[in-house]
Amino acid sequence: MPAQPERFIVALDQGTTSSRAVLVDRRGKLRGMAQHPFTQHYPQPGWVEHDPLEILSSQLAALTELLVANTIEPSQIDSIGITNQRETTVIWDRETGLPLANAIVWQCRRTAPLIEEFCADAAQKQRTTETTGLIPDAYFSASKLTWLLENTPGAAEAARAGRLAFGTVDSWLIWQLTRGAVHATDVTNASRTMLYDIHQGRWDPWLLERFGVPEALLPQVRPSSGDFGVTAHSGLPSGIPICGVAGDQQAALFGQCCFEAGQAKNTYGTGCFLLMHTGNQAAASKHQLVTTVAASAPGTTQTEYALEGSVFVAGALIQWLRDELGLIETADQSEELALLVPDTAGIYVVPAFTGLGAPHWDPHARGAIFGLTRGASKAHLVRAGLESLAYQVFDLVQAMEDDAKTRISVLNVDGGASVNNFLMQFQSDLLHPPLARPAIIESTALGAAYLAGLKTGFWRDLDELRGLRGDDRVFTPQMDEDKRQGLIAGWNDAVRRTR
Repeated sequence: MPAQPERFIVALDQGTTSSRAVLVDRRGKLRGMAQHPFTQHYPQPGWVEHDPLEILSSQLAALTELLVANTIEPSQIDSIGITNQRETTVIWDRETGLPLANAIVWQCRRTAPLIEEFCADAAQKQRTTETTGLIPDAYFSASKLTWLLENTPGAAEAARAGRLAFGTVDSWLIWQLTRGAVHATDVTNASRTMLYDIHQGRWDPWLLERFGVPEALLPQVRPSSGDFGVTAHSGLPSGIPICGVAGDQQAALFGQCCFEAGQAKNTYGTGCFLLMHTGNQAAASKHQLVTTVAASAPGTTQTEYALEGSVFVAGALIQWLRDELGLIETADQSEELALLVPDTAGIYVVPAFTGLGAPHWDPHARGAIFGLTRGASKAHLVRAGLESLAYQVFDLVQAMEDDAKTRISVLNVDGGASVNNFLMQFQSDLLHPPLARPAIIESTALGAAYLAGLKTGFWRDLDELRGLRGDDRVFTPQMDEDKRQGLIAGWNDAVRRTR
């Protein structure tokens, strides 16, 4: 008998600047990848938009390229998982399937005045946080949707009549891939809209009324590992089930096999996203972290949650050292330079370029360099810059552990800067728990694939997924405790001066 052709999961990773398609085999290995960038639109200062049709075309192009380049037949695709940039908001016509306007991207600040007005009522602000787990902000989808309904001709009337659909990017892709058969989102994306009650598991009528959102607009909320229809788009093989959906950071948490309370991952990207699984407890934060829904395996009977915090400037600092200061020519050189000196010679960089995020929350703070002497070299400055990333994550972890009343046993890391061995070792020295860097750092795509494959039985259960994970390297703390405490005290002093 001829051998059966190998089967795969396809993960569609729709990001802020590009759309990717990734081929994942049964061993959890990435066997192929295609990526297509798309246009960023900046119609006014602080405004960021995407063309939803270009998002779709770039995602379809990436998927087609992936299948052709790897000579994959439709019968070899077990299922599709989707992960996406969160909060970005799209409205479209249910009849034509066409968007009414450009998508308002998560980065866009046009609705900040609306949120400021909303938060002027302290009781209203508190109720929103208690319901959604979020701190009201223009970042989330609710105010973006209000703006689109109020500023797109005919949209408000059409929405009330049930002719329009709203969705984050996952919903938009699902609608298009199923040719309008499914209007749905998953619980993780719903929890980032600021319209969803994370405790009751439903769209919140009070918030819908406050933001002027007709319920007829909204997608059905489904489990992250669940049924999202089958492909029916003319440009794709038909009948492939879509079985996994999660927002990018929750997908990365799942892809890092953080399935239980106390397990955490940190993504070192342009900024840092730290998520800690808190089990069935929606831990309220005293440090202005957000409480969000975590992706779960199929059959999970209780909602699972995570705490999330962000560092505004991480990889962006390395870019600044390279592009604005000219201290390095490539990001890789930052590690080489840092290792040329035994320490920073007392220099601290506080990269508050756009204020300080959690747990300080000081939008008026600005970046500063402290401790400069005549003997300071570019190696000292670069090392201090890298160390500042680790200090910021340290602050975030301290706040998160306090909120969750749980210690992080291992911090799983991914993202571009996680390949910097100096940074990872220094991070472990500060935190004390070891850092585990997986062999495959594409955790976001893996998470989407895992969610789809669990639903179809491609993978048996969570234990099988744990067995697939292989660590590239584990970093364990090596620093003397007195030295560690002295460095942390110096960082705290520098932050106080910055503020």
